[in-house]
Amino acid sequence: MLRVDSSKPFKVVYSLCKHEYLGWLIEPHVVQLNSDGGFSLTYQRLFSNTIQEFSKEFDEIDFKLIKLLDETEQSHVIKRYYKKLIRPAEFFARIFDDKLFQIIRPKIEKRLIEAITLLRHKGFYLMSREGWPVDHLLEIAEEPASVLFHFRRNEEETRYFPTIKYKGTRIEFMFKDAQIVCNEPAWLLLENVVYNFQDEMEGKKLQPFLNKRFISIPKTSEKNYFERFVAPLIEKHNVFADGFQINTEKFDAIPVLKVDFIPGGTSRLELLFKYGEYTFPAGVGRKVSVRMQIEGDDYIFHRIKRSQLWEKNKLDELLHLGLKKTTDLFSQFEVEPVSEETDPALSIIEWLNTNHAALAELNFVIEQVEGKKRFLFGTSKVELDFQENNDWFDLKAVVFFGPYQIPFIDLRHHILNKIREYVLPSGEIAIIPEEWFAQYGNLMMFTELHGQHLRLKKHHIGLIADYANSELATITMGRKLQMLSAFEEIEEAPVPVNFKGVLRPYQKAGYDWFHFLRKYHFGGCLADDMGLGKTVQTLALLQKIKEENVKEGTLSTSLIIMPTSLIYNWENEAGKFAPELKILVHTGSLRNKDLSRFLEYDVVLTTYGITRVDIELMVHIYFHYIILDESQNIKNPASKAYKAVRQLKSKNKLILSGTPVENTVNDLWAQMSFINPGLLGTQTFFQNDFTNPIEKKKDDEKAKKLLALIKPFVLRRTKNQVAKELPDKTEQLFYCRMTDDQAEYYENVKSEYRNALLDSLEDGTYVKSQIQVLQGLTRLRQIANHPLMVDKEYEGESGKFENVIHTLENVLAEGHKVLVFSQFVKQLDIYRAYLDKENVTYAYLDGSTKNRGEVVEGFQRNDEIKLFLISLKAGGVGLNLTEADYVFLLDPWWNPAVEQQAVDRTHRIGQTKNVFIYKFITKDSVEEKILALQNRKRIVAETLITTEESFVKSLSPEDIRDILN
Repeated sequence: MLRVDSSKPFKVVYSLCKHEYLGWLIEPHVVQLNSDGGFSLTYQRLFSNTIQEFSKEFDEIDFKLIKLLDETEQSHVIKRYYKKLIRPAEFFARIFDDKLFQIIRPKIEKRLIEAITLLRHKGFYLMSREGWPVDHLLEIAEEPASVLFHFRRNEEETRYFPTIKYKGTRIEFMFKDAQIVCNEPAWLLLENVVYNFQDEMEGKKLQPFLNKRFISIPKTSEKNYFERFVAPLIEKHNVFADGFQINTEKFDAIPVLKVDFIPGGTSRLELLFKYGEYTFPAGVGRKVSVRMQIEGDDYIFHRIKRSQLWEKNKLDELLHLGLKKTTDLFSQFEVEPVSEETDPALSIIEWLNTNHAALAELNFVIEQVEGKKRFLFGTSKVELDFQENNDWFDLKAVVFFGPYQIPFIDLRHHILNKIREYVLPSGEIAIIPEEWFAQYGNLMMFTELHGQHLRLKKHHIGLIADYANSELATITMGRKLQMLSAFEEIEEAPVPVNFKGVLRPYQKAGYDWFHFLRKYHFGGCLADDMGLGKTVQTLALLQKIKEENVKEGTLSTSLIIMPTSLIYNWENEAGKFAPELKILVHTGSLRNKDLSRFLEYDVVLTTYGITRVDIELMVHIYFHYIILDESQNIKNPASKAYKAVRQLKSKNKLILSGTPVENTVNDLWAQMSFINPGLLGTQTFFQNDFTNPIEKKKDDEKAKKLLALIKPFVLRRTKNQVAKELPDKTEQLFYCRMTDDQAEYYENVKSEYRNALLDSLEDGTYVKSQIQVLQGLTRLRQIANHPLMVDKEYEGESGKFENVIHTLENVLAEGHKVLVFSQFVKQLDIYRAYLDKENVTYAYLDGSTKNRGEVVEGFQRNDEIKLFLISLKAGGVGLNLTEADYVFLLDPWWNPAVEQQAVDRTHRIGQTKNVFIYKFITKDSVEEKILALQNRKRIVAETLITTEESFVKSLSPEDIRDILN
């Protein structure tokens, strides 16, 4: 083989050839052309790394083909399946075997099929045995051929053979030296034409007949052969039969849910489809299913046509209603338990009852496994009728289980003892909904039996008010809820003897509340304002538990999970207020994984990240308390953090957060379901009944009902309410004018975004442009601060920068300590560069700062450091900076609550000086518009909106026009 000269005429060709071990392959070659334009005997194999020389003749498809075919070349295959360096001859002689061939060949064929589809308009040839790549020109069939399998059965045997038709004409392929080029799907080389086939034909079904007229099945083997081979063949391909019947049948199908009740385990549903008398499990995605019937000596094959699209729609309907597929069988389903207490054996039964009406409307039929308990499926409800008497109310109530009416009093024993199964007169079993135990348990507890009626004393009228207050009664927590709502009546608990420090009155009230929650086994959320001492109240509780343990001669371990940045603060505060607590910090990549040592400590401090990683070890420990600080970290139920903490086990649970609703109302569900599972119902219920009405419809009534529902379990005090001893806080707005250069730059960028966004408002694509809105507004905000933030080549000045520096110099000259917050690290970098040049000492903290504790300590204790630059997100929580008395907010944040958290770094317990907050706003910019918008939307912003994305979602088209005009 001579080397092809690329300066002379040549042609790129693709050659079908047979490798001794790997089977049929396609190889790209370049062949030198003779002076008459014909192929010479000079050619060479092409690879991706050798094509540059010839690339002038290539198009995009050639590049793609050569790269694709590289992967089928023997050296590439050997490298992939044998990592050591080895010569091909040695590999095929010593390593390669049929087992490896069965692994490699399907992967090669996948690439060959892809290549053939790209070859239709390329030079495709058959290689000669000597290796000449252009021995015969090959044609790729324009359309798939069809195969008909023939069976002829008589008393001795059944003969079986296929016929092939192409474009309606039968083509002879037996004894024609035809070759199966690919097996799955089949490609057949016959007389220089390469054919493919309809119905995903496999080459091995045709292979026996390349050199054989038929296959004979003796009478003695036919039953087994018909079941194992003929029936599956009829499902996939066209079959003509002589000597047995093939009936094609079509039915209107019925979706069936078969209940498999597993006591003590997880019950399941199986989705089946009934076509006439034939039943098929879901997930077997065939257009046709075949069932074989034997009558005497006759065989009848029933071809049942199935609707794949209809079956998929039925499957999707179930998934939409909350079922989830099991991992083992495609046709089987489970349901997520409502809470940890839910019996997984009954979860499916409850799901069927809850969705009974919807399933009936969708024409699902429910069946039960024979020989097991017979359940009643249907809607369950209670009708309560209170009749007022002298000193009591008479309660007359009826329970409906599907078509059955049962006196409510008959369920008293079941509800008080949490017995889920109620046997109906028919012998069927009705399952009492789990929420009834919470909703009606208090009612049963307080009522007295009076003949066939129940009586309730009048001083329990609050219970009746509960049921009068709409549908939320189904998710209340009953009697204890009423007690909790009377917060001022909670009895006082003794303060721990060895607690260092004095709890302020509101802190003592929070400490007493903790004890009340302990007594009644409720979880709680302490949501006090930043700076009011949530850490201190919690440490007092933990110190009290330690003293109780010492008295009883026991030891219990509590776990506190927090963001990494707060570990130092907890350690520091514990050392100050509860030095007797034996504390273990479980963090770092070198941490000890022997968690049995936890039990030697009173308190373990760890992070959400470590909990996610170590969860499989931590689930084996039963903690006295699990406390989550900054619990908004688990607000997403799909997050790994939430899933990890839900697996932990403890006697009590407590969460701490100044902003439990950080993004949307939905944030509450995960946090509340952690402390009190089931309080807010299922996630789907909460989404439909609260999140959507409150956020999409601005439903104030729903918001009030939600607040009433969670109120007993959330204790929140603001600084205005309780910390009256705090010094005054003065807020001042500084309006800054842009320099001429800055204003011109701002206007150019604003015009660019405004045109695009106003167009999207006109054509209705605004909803899809929200990310663009956010990007545009963010860029304008940055330019309003300093154009250097978006353009390093900018050489002009910034009005705000000059104003801030001037004000800062005056404040520092008077000896004050100043916190400077910005949400943009890029902006802080501009100030750092200036301060470094002027030799001004300062502290700095952003999300990448590792030694937060040292940085904070340095600012608090070192009088030489008067200035602290902090990124808003990194410094908004977990910092105690009471030495500062000035706060500069360089850029307005979407939500005032987040700005407030920054201010709370210094305006908190321990502050003795008046605090001054300076907010710098650029005139005639998006900052000024946002400030006005904040005031208009303050109620929404303070209750629901605190992230940029959610703020943008709340903007109407009118708001956008206002901001950009």
